Amino acid sequence: MKMKKLLVLAIVLLIAVLMALIVPDKEAHKEAMMKAIKEYVDEEATEKFGDNILTKIGKNVVTKTVELALNSKLKVNNYGLFNTTSVRYDGKDQMLSVGLFGTVITFDKEMLREKLEEAMNAKEEAASEEEAAKQSAKELKALQKEQKKREKQLAKEQRKREKEARREAKRREKEARKAAKQ
Repeated sequence: MKMKKLLVLAIVLLIAVLMALIVPDKEAHKEAMMKAIKEYVDEEATEKFGDNILTKIGKNVVTKTVELALNSKLKVNNYGLFNTTSVRYDGKDQMLSVGLFGTVITFDKEMLREKLEEAMNAKEEAASEEEAAKQSAKELKALQKEQKKREKQLAKEQRKREKEARREAKRREKEARKAAKQ
């Protein structure tokens, strides 16, 4: 019985050591992601724009841009037995791949499409919220301007009433003196 437990423990330790030794590096993650991205870009561009020289140039530009972004933004999170890669987007780390047993598992094309659509939707929502905030700020500024205008108008009317009251008081005083003389 003890021998079986010892054998199981030895096998588990051997697997753990093997896993730790063959964890993929950052370059392996980048290559696997670039392959998935290239497949996605090729498929989408060909589907939407056909297979011509401009499409090929566009695909190369997109692929190179993504590759440059991955080079500078890709972060490897090592957990000993496996690792993950992520990029920081909108203040959050977005996991892109998992490295395990010398293999990199990336998002498949559908997951990549969903993530890109989520990113685009988030960007559109942020732009929409920013536009709404700008509009609200404009409206607030217009309301404040209108309020100042009303306050100036009220102050002007108040001064006019006070002037009229002073004139009326002088007129009455004059009439009172005239009446007192007679």
